[in-house]
Amino acid sequence: MTYKSIVVTRRGGLDAVQIEERPVRPPAAGHARIKILATPVVQDDVAIRVGNRPFLAKPPFVPGYAVLGDVDAVGADVTAVRPGDRVAALTQFGGHAEMIERPADDLVHVPAELDPAQAVVLILNYLVAYQILHRVVQVQPGDKALIIGASGGVGSAFLDLGRLAGLRMVGLASPPKHPVLEEYGATPIDYRTQDMVQVLRQAEPAGIDYVFNGMGEEYFERGLAVLRRGGVLVHYGGPQSFRRFLLLAGKLLLYNVLPNGKRIKGYGTHRGDVSQYKEDWTTLFHLLAAGDIHPRIA
Repeated sequence: MTYKSIVVTRRGGLDAVQIEERPVRPPAAGHARIKILATPVVQDDVAIRVGNRPFLAKPPFVPGYAVLGDVDAVGADVTAVRPGDRVAALTQFGGHAEMIERPADDLVHVPAELDPAQAVVLILNYLVAYQILHRVVQVQPGDKALIIGASGGVGSAFLDLGRLAGLRMVGLASPPKHPVLEEYGATPIDYRTQDMVQVLRQAEPAGIDYVFNGMGEEYFERGLAVLRRGGVLVHYGGPQSFRRFLLLAGKLLLYNVLPNGKRIKGYGTHRGDVSQYKEDWTTLFHLLAAGDIHPRIA
């Protein structure tokens, strides 16, 4: 018995990807085998494939940051899940396949009534936005926030969850995406033709409360320029090289010691203890089931 995987054979475009068949093996002790129903293609999947995250993986590898599916088999000593359970996991790699094996303790149960294509979007994009909004900072209704890269996967999650939290939002995006931002109640800024600092200083002379930036450290200075005293810029998303990582860490330290009352925080997912992730995924599943959030499927 075999299953299909999408394999990145070298750095590059879609021509660097091929489909391979691999043997289905019994899951190891403490692990569960999942028959995948849905997996997203996220920004990091593309970045790693084209070579913008070369220190994360070397070809050949199977991309796929998150999965949702049904447990197909379990190894010895597994009590958290059983065959037939619908589950999801943050994987970083291996998700673009028909099957995957994961530690059973890393899996979160997913309500069976949820649409897999919508629910899997919560596993990375909505998790990032939710944790930044409610754990890295604690937003309050009426807070003003700038979302840099508002039309991307995490950006649209910020818009959806920010609307639910009662934020006053401004988003950076290209004009074709502006109607989407307006649907969420956000004011769009065209990053190609408008100076975001000038626009925001005119609209909010006292500054805004938060800047959420997933577009790189080149937005740090402009983001800080529009913050109020006491405001916070949260940067998420990985650097493109180890050198860029060191530069990013240096900038975080430097900007946080400047006597301007403004702070920069960083956020990133990890593969360690996922108990906090499970708690927030469960909250997001409840919000989706209640119709309070509406993930966009590209």
